[in-house]
Amino acid sequence: MREPEYVDILQDGTVKQLNPFTGTEVWTVAGRGNRPIGGGERRPEALDPAREGAYCVFCPRRHTDTPPEKARLIRPDAPIPEGAPWPVRLLVRADELDQTTAEFRRIPNLFEILSFGYWQANYGYELPADLARHAEAYVASPAGRAHLARVWTAKLTAMGAPPSGDFATAELVRAAGAFLASGHDVIVARRHFVDGALDDSQLAGAGTLTPAEHRQFIGFAIDAMTDLYRRNRYVRYVSVFQNWLKPAGASLDHLHKQLVAIDEHGAQYELAQESLRQNPEIFNERAVNYAAYKNLVIAENDHAVAFAGFGHRYPTVEIFSKSEAPDPWNHSPAELGGVSDLLHSLHAATGSAIATNEEWHTRPVDAKAPTPWRIMLKWRISTLAGFEGATKIYLNTIDPYALRDLVVPKLFALRAEGRIAPEIRIATEASCRPNPLRYTANAGPSLF
Repeated sequence: MREPEYVDILQDGTVKQLNPFTGTEVWTVAGRGNRPIGGGERRPEALDPAREGAYCVFCPRRHTDTPPEKARLIRPDAPIPEGAPWPVRLLVRADELDQTTAEFRRIPNLFEILSFGYWQANYGYELPADLARHAEAYVASPAGRAHLARVWTAKLTAMGAPPSGDFATAELVRAAGAFLASGHDVIVARRHFVDGALDDSQLAGAGTLTPAEHRQFIGFAIDAMTDLYRRNRYVRYVSVFQNWLKPAGASLDHLHKQLVAIDEHGAQYELAQESLRQNPEIFNERAVNYAAYKNLVIAENDHAVAFAGFGHRYPTVEIFSKSEAPDPWNHSPAELGGVSDLLHSLHAATGSAIATNEEWHTRPVDAKAPTPWRIMLKWRISTLAGFEGATKIYLNTIDPYALRDLVVPKLFALRAEGRIAPEIRIATEASCRPNPLRYTANAGPSLF
């Protein structure tokens, strides 16, 4: 049987789409997309030099407004081999917070989705010994005690239970341990605005990083993902995502990724798994091959391919790893760099004024069927309304072809300016060979 058409262009210009993995139906109706996208509605305001480094709680001068650090990534002082990871400091003490400059920090989310208490109550999960020792040592120092008291007070107050007096040492130690053993982490970038910014429109997004910085950002996130899996045997999936700007769900306009450990696979993977049972090559056939046949490929390099996605509620660029290893922690440095470079270039082409969600789709740690690591970059430029709720047909104001035509010229310009990795092949430069994804060739070694 032939596969259905997932992208259908009608005579009046309406584009109807069907997502091959979720069944989501999307229409782009001619004429409804003639609206400006991203920013431009507010006059930028000059930055106050007195607030430099302290614009929000994620900024470098406000380290004690967030829970104790699990790790930080530091730019090396001396040259290191190209592609090598930067130095990492684990379980940073309170008196060390200002001794180095963290390019990226891994901190517990103050308001986690699944807390340490969830895992403890439902599974009997216990605080790992090294984290328990660190919690005690942290509170034993005056700086650490003050930090924990400050953060714990903020959390209790937000929950409607402000403390009535000083905290007992044991309570602060428990709070520190609960933060450190939480399965919901945030990876925070150093910059709030780009270096040398003059007004508040010059936010530092993922696309304003250099390709080398973005590679470190991605690698640091993968290290955090594997750590969450290894520390808690009850975790079945770690969701990695990035919300950029408030329309995309971000509480702060400061670049950060989130990682949430959960005890289920999630409906998205369950749908994919059912499809994989019927056809292991489904991601080649219904995603990358189909996009190539429809001229929707935006860019590629030796290790990844990106195309304008179809059947999404929002305009979406899909980035697929070509690696034989389905899991990102089994990718070679070159493969990780290829995925990072392509993702970075698409963030740069999108720009920092457009709200986006970056969603990682990986194989759960206890799943056997190989699936490719893929990332969805969604432009949150519309609001779902009554029509969508009543019909489950979603109106997307930018169809895949229009999305391709918006992104491709920007990629050419960025490459000419030297702002993205030069190895990226754009649009017609891409080979578009059938079946470029090799995830079925080798499932790769287990994380454990």
